[in-house]
Amino acid sequence: MWTFIKKIIQTGIKTEPMAKPVDAHIEKLGKSLEKNIAKHFKRALAIRLVDAGSCNACELEINASCNPFYNLERYGVHFVASPRHADLLLVTGPVTKNMREPLIKTYAAIPEPKRVLAIGDCAQCGGIFKGSYAVENGVSNIIPVDVIVPGCPPTPIQIIQGVLAAIQN
Repeated sequence: MWTFIKKIIQTGIKTEPMAKPVDAHIEKLGKSLEKNIAKHFKRALAIRLVDAGSCNACELEINASCNPFYNLERYGVHFVASPRHADLLLVTGPVTKNMREPLIKTYAAIPEPKRVLAIGDCAQCGGIFKGSYAVENGVSNIIPVDVIVPGCPPTPIQIIQGVLAAIQN
């Protein structure tokens, strides 16, 4: 074991430093988000996420936006389990026939003013699933959408910019 510890000490840290321009951009975007959240929602923005039938690539990027690098939580963004507590509905994937009714009920349960953010190409128009017998295509065919973030999947920065655009409307 001591030889292993000695090897660690001799090797030192070999990771690359974080890229400053990206980090500065995220920080600037986050501060703008924090300021808009304080203006419109006082303390925090509660988001209800609905997967309407996606391949989960968009969910992975949404999870990445909450990791320690992007850390949406520090700017006052929280994901909630109940639509009754939500300020923003975030929808991913094409709306499948089975998810049509739950999506409508979730939208109805969100208190006014309702804001809807569609994430990804599938939520926009159906993406690669467009025209399938099992999907209703884009989210805007089912409920009104305020902001669409295109991409397959969009990056965490694009998602954060989409959240900011949705709360500024």
